[in-house]
Amino acid sequence: MAISSLALLSALVALCLWTSPVVCLRFDLQSGQIKCISEEIKINAMTVGKYSVVNPSESVPLPESHRVSIKVTSPYGESMHSAENVDSGNFAFVTKEAGDYLACFWTPEHKPVATITFEFEWRSGVTAKDWTSVAKKSQVELMEVELKKLEDTVKSIHDEMFYLRSREEEMQDMNRSTNSRMAWLSFLSLVLCLSVAGLQLWHLKTFFERKKLL
Repeated sequence: MAISSLALLSALVALCLWTSPVVCLRFDLQSGQIKCISEEIKINAMTVGKYSVVNPSESVPLPESHRVSIKVTSPYGESMHSAENVDSGNFAFVTKEAGDYLACFWTPEHKPVATITFEFEWRSGVTAKDWTSVAKKSQVELMEVELKKLEDTVKSIHDEMFYLRSREEEMQDMNRSTNSRMAWLSFLSLVLCLSVAGLQLWHLKTFFERKKLL
């Protein structure tokens, strides 16, 4: 009974974790170029990142040309992490605002042009927590760890729902404002058209009266 309950709980946790933001990338970056990655993260979310340059030849040290610089910025341009000419690194912070966070990588000019293979992992929310470390430090049973995972996941989903609801309200306010402006614009256009038509009729009537056609 306990085993089946644990299996069911693990399945639920896995299903919930599937919706948590995780970015795991491996890409090539040529020297002198820049590549940026955007990730939408909600407010007060734990965010961790890990990056490293892949050594093209394990038999020799990493060449000086195979180094990168990184800068992570908030939606309003605040620098959350930066490093220059490194072959690996990591960062961690708690978001102060919701929106699109940007991680940009670039390399200096190099002749001949070098192609750098780069690995980048970006996690936020529930997936940013090291539950294995939590279990070792707390000396708790596996079931308690799974319950903590589930509790934190439910809280994350709950916060995400409120965040999406606030975004929906913002969009509804924007739609109402746009509809109101369009209604006023349509009304003003109608008044302008009627005014122009009235002026044209008055002008034609005056013209015909002057010509004694009426």
